[in-house]
Amino acid sequence: MTTSAQETRRTPEAAAVAEALHRADCGEVAGDAGRRAQYAADASNYRRVPLAVVFPRDREQVLRAVAVCRRLGVPVTVRGAGTSTSGQAVGSGVVLDVSRHFNKLLSLDPVTRTATVQPGIVLDELQAAAAGHGLLFGANPSTHSRCTLGGMIGNNACGSHSVAWGRTADNVVGLEVLTYRGAVVRLGPMTRAEIDEAVAADDDRGRLIGALDTLARRDLEVLRTELGRFPRQVSGYALEHLLPENRFNLARALVGSEGTLAVVLSATVKLIAPPPARALVVLGYRDTYAAADAVPALLEHRPLALEGLDHALTDIVTRPATRAAVDSLPPGSRAWLFAELGGAAEELDARAAALSAAARETAGFTGGEVVTDPGRARRLWRIREDGAGLATRMPDGSEAWPGWEDAAVPPERLGSYLRGFTGLLDRHGLRGAVYGHFGEGCLHVRIDFDFGTEKGTAVFRAFVTDAAELTAAHGGSLSGEHGDGQARSELLPLMYGPRVIGLFEEFKNVWDPDHGLNPGIITRPLPLDGNLRVAHHRTPLPLATVFPFRADGGDFARATRRCVGVGACRSTARRGDVMCPSYRVTRDEKDSTRGRARLLYEMTQGEVITDGWRSTEVRDALDLCLSCKGCSSDCPVGVDMATYKSEFLYHHYRGRPRPASHYSMGWLPLLSRVAARMPRLVNALTASRFAPLLKRLGGIAPQREIPRFADRTFLDWFRRRTPRGDGRRGPVVLWVDSFNNHFSPEVLRAGVAVLESAGYRVRVPDGTQCCGLTWITTGQLGVARRIAGRTAAALGPAARAGIPVVGLEPSCTAALRGDLPELLDGDADAAAVAEATVSLAELLVERTPDWRPPEVTARSISQTHCHQHATSGFDADAALLRRMGVDNTALDSGCCGLAGNFGFERGHYEVSVAAGEQVLLPAVREAAPDTAVLADGFSCRTQIGQHTDRRGLHLAQLIAAALPPPPAADTARASRGPGSDQGHTSEGQEDTRD
Repeated sequence: MTTSAQETRRTPEAAAVAEALHRADCGEVAGDAGRRAQYAADASNYRRVPLAVVFPRDREQVLRAVAVCRRLGVPVTVRGAGTSTSGQAVGSGVVLDVSRHFNKLLSLDPVTRTATVQPGIVLDELQAAAAGHGLLFGANPSTHSRCTLGGMIGNNACGSHSVAWGRTADNVVGLEVLTYRGAVVRLGPMTRAEIDEAVAADDDRGRLIGALDTLARRDLEVLRTELGRFPRQVSGYALEHLLPENRFNLARALVGSEGTLAVVLSATVKLIAPPPARALVVLGYRDTYAAADAVPALLEHRPLALEGLDHALTDIVTRPATRAAVDSLPPGSRAWLFAELGGAAEELDARAAALSAAARETAGFTGGEVVTDPGRARRLWRIREDGAGLATRMPDGSEAWPGWEDAAVPPERLGSYLRGFTGLLDRHGLRGAVYGHFGEGCLHVRIDFDFGTEKGTAVFRAFVTDAAELTAAHGGSLSGEHGDGQARSELLPLMYGPRVIGLFEEFKNVWDPDHGLNPGIITRPLPLDGNLRVAHHRTPLPLATVFPFRADGGDFARATRRCVGVGACRSTARRGDVMCPSYRVTRDEKDSTRGRARLLYEMTQGEVITDGWRSTEVRDALDLCLSCKGCSSDCPVGVDMATYKSEFLYHHYRGRPRPASHYSMGWLPLLSRVAARMPRLVNALTASRFAPLLKRLGGIAPQREIPRFADRTFLDWFRRRTPRGDGRRGPVVLWVDSFNNHFSPEVLRAGVAVLESAGYRVRVPDGTQCCGLTWITTGQLGVARRIAGRTAAALGPAARAGIPVVGLEPSCTAALRGDLPELLDGDADAAAVAEATVSLAELLVERTPDWRPPEVTARSISQTHCHQHATSGFDADAALLRRMGVDNTALDSGCCGLAGNFGFERGHYEVSVAAGEQVLLPAVREAAPDTAVLADGFSCRTQIGQHTDRRGLHLAQLIAAALPPPPAADTARASRGPGSDQGHTSEGQEDTRD
């Protein structure tokens, strides 16, 4: 039996450890299979299933948790955001997650420019607090929106600006730490007198300091010559900080120790004042070698950052906004350097010109640009920040992995190292996308290792061994900022001689003689090809799926492996993202896209999660997924949890009774047709004293108000009216969605008025069609597929004829574009419909360029529906509003929280409202009375209507209300009754533009 399999099956021991931790009041404790599966991996290649996971709430609970583990002889792995790429955030003992509760800012002193924090605080939260005083923390890795200070201390994180502001170690003032044996020690720089005084005290702290002082004084020559040779040498332990000239700084010596020496209880860090102005200079080169060769010349201009990108990375970008940023890079280039300058605003133009002139003198330079627009600069930096996720897939869709993630060499040797590294890739038949901190000689790369075969795993071992030797030959470091972890600890003897390796062993033994903290990392290393997350000896369960998952070769396990753990879904900063609404409310890993993907992956392995599609652990983790589709666009690797959830629910409930809401909400389009025959009776019933019983029977949250059915459906109105306008532009098919047809037909009527005003002849599909979304989100894929088939057949002829299909409900538009062709994989009609489907704004802006919209001198705020965000974005809507003269503010609010059936289902109300209360609902309440509230989504308007005193408007309604009245001839023709060609009658202009 493999080590991994042995670890996963120790369930009795897991229960005993969890019980002991629970009895000792160590915080929230979990030893169940679901939690253990969620924490079995980080962002690395490694997988180790813990015995239990602990979420301490305060310092005392951390002390008690470590004490229990010491008594039981169980190792401890401390974890922040779990974004480590080297495997140091997973362990087979107890995982101590400090990110959820132990995450406070304890103090911030703008005078001394210091802050004291608990280890679980997210960097962006510290930065936000510091920004209020005009300060910031210097180290800023690309994961700044979710990485924790404790994790940064563990790995000595650096980030883009370390060339100017240093690594985490350079910005740590002092630490309070806990050893595995229970000693609490405060660390910082010490004078000789302070060392002697501490040793004389002969307590735990004194004995620790005395042993470390002896170690340092005995090997001063080795510490001076072998360690700290260049800034990005972070492999091994940072013993150079023990030197007298470095003030025997034990706090900085602990930084980068990857949780192997002590548990951080609090950290005091220094803050800096950023430059008053910045400028971004984008420089293009013929290839990455030329870009690397140019680095030394550019460093003379003292940039704040000097980052490199290769075309192999930018070629992978699919997110529309990021793709647009990539396409705006200097043309004719295959690699780019982003150089950021900082200083007084009046100096930056000259400095940017000087740097650009220096770049023109370097070989292989192809062009450059000084970016002055802050918005565009942010979009360009987003390419770099998404690198760790983007690089996990090659342009052909094949998987790429860390494993040689962040080696660094002195910058003047970067070009030579990169050429040798590329040669190694070619020799081993591997590919990788290179990017990184070129200004400090640190390269990031994901490589297409084949872990699924024994030969591929052997190639992995051979390659990283050769790469370690190449790095050492260039005077470099196996790790430049992410730590050694399981990925590189075994290779340290190729970089350091026996004396240094011996010092590392001794240093570890002084701090942790029991090897209870993160054993197997740095010293006594675990094999670099052990505990692999994807292993040739582990065969996934054969799981047939309804959705084709073509981008993943039809392999559901591979689809779940899209999540490589970079943790973008754990971000609580907006940045225009939607994902992950429930995580932003609960801050619980199980409610993140990553946590759910981890469970689904473990389900495919059948070891920890043993029930396959019937797993209750997976079902419960998916319960708070809003199916918002945000992850499908916001996740750098395109994890589509909404589709995964639908697939799972289909199999989980197949042949079994479903939750009541799956019937009441899933079948709502069909039930609405029945209600439309007697809307007043139904409305009276849902508002009567029987309403609580109806909600309980339907699985609907008791707090929710059931929307009222319209007295008359849109289809009934449309089929009795006479068309207006000249129809000179030809026909369009208006998609009549179930929500607007039955609950808010005024939206569709407004859409008709706008389309006819723009010169289109409006058609509607024959019969009563549905996109099937409510059945898809509830996992009733058999029904959804049948409905999708009818829809494709109804719309296919028009779509193939080039007639646009215009959707007003964003969720239905997204379903026609995405879900329809997926459900009907290979169906020509479905593909044609997907291609033909557009939103109202897309039709008017992109296909009707000569149409002049009515002028609307007004202000508005707008909520972008999450499905629209995921599929088409808001650009067309924004352009149309500008043409109309509307002063619109697009809210950076994410999902409204209602998300179709989610917010109506029993048990979801609190999370649903909390999601809306983060940005959307307060913004609506604070808006001036004359500010229009735009929300195209029925769910968004419902959430707004039920939790504010405002009413949301569809964009079509805003336009229709400003249209001039129709010509008298049209009005007269409409009053005559049924038309000669369609049998329609009109209800007049007022209803048309309602």
